[in-house]
Amino acid sequence: MKANVLNLDGRKLREISLPKEFSSEIREDIVNKVLEAKKREQSYAPSLVGGKQHSASGIIRHRRHVWKSHYGQGISRIPRKIISKRGNRINWIGAEISSAVGGRRAHPPKVISRINNLKINKKELKIAFNSALSATADSKRIIKKYNRIDKIEKNFPIIISEINIIKIKELLSKLEKILGKDLYSIAIRKKSLRAGKGKRRGRKYKSNAGLLLVLGNNEKLKTNAFEIVNVRNLGTSNLAKGGLGRLTIYTESAIKDIENLYSGNSKKPEIKNKEKNK
Repeated sequence: MKANVLNLDGRKLREISLPKEFSSEIREDIVNKVLEAKKREQSYAPSLVGGKQHSASGIIRHRRHVWKSHYGQGISRIPRKIISKRGNRINWIGAEISSAVGGRRAHPPKVISRINNLKINKKELKIAFNSALSATADSKRIIKKYNRIDKIEKNFPIIISEINIIKIKELLSKLEKILGKDLYSIAIRKKSLRAGKGKRRGRKYKSNAGLLLVLGNNEKLKTNAFEIVNVRNLGTSNLAKGGLGRLTIYTESAIKDIENLYSGNSKKPEIKNKEKNK
């Protein structure tokens, strides 16, 4: 499989051969399985002492002639806290249990039940990564994903020669030339105010996935306009964010590093011979 390398003005420089991972079979079922296993939900639970920070004396005894007992009071056997007392007469109210005002929750969520313990085999992880990588080079998948755009006349994957621009504003103008106005409108992250009650639950804003720019090991770039990932940190969750066929741009250096890392061409460190144990 071959692809064109473009400069930052969108002109073709040369044609290169892509690593074999870009032509792998796309297994959407395994990708979905991996994405589900990698989900991380913030574990939460009420305070361990919630509803118990008072002087409630626990279950009160219900026997005769015992101080601080329920006997003869006509009240139920629940934990109570003392409001006031005069002699052997005590003014108290129910506390701690869920049926009392200000008490603990009856069946609160448990932290252990919210921890994701799903595991994935190594071979399945590799298949999912190759599938997600291959989907970024599949024009039909990308057109299906961004079906709100009438025409997408691009050869995928999009590969640029290098990132040698210091100012982000200049880089964004160059990307608009490469992608076109329609794709550029998708590429840039947009933050909007969420509709509904979620605004009051710690998720006031929502944003789209936007463009993914994959850099080589020796390349660096920092911006909030779109997502940037180094080849060493690239994973299925990056490539398949929002579904298979994410709009992705690779640098030429990133393509070479992918071939070295995942095609088995990377140079392994030399291991010094150790003396055999006698």
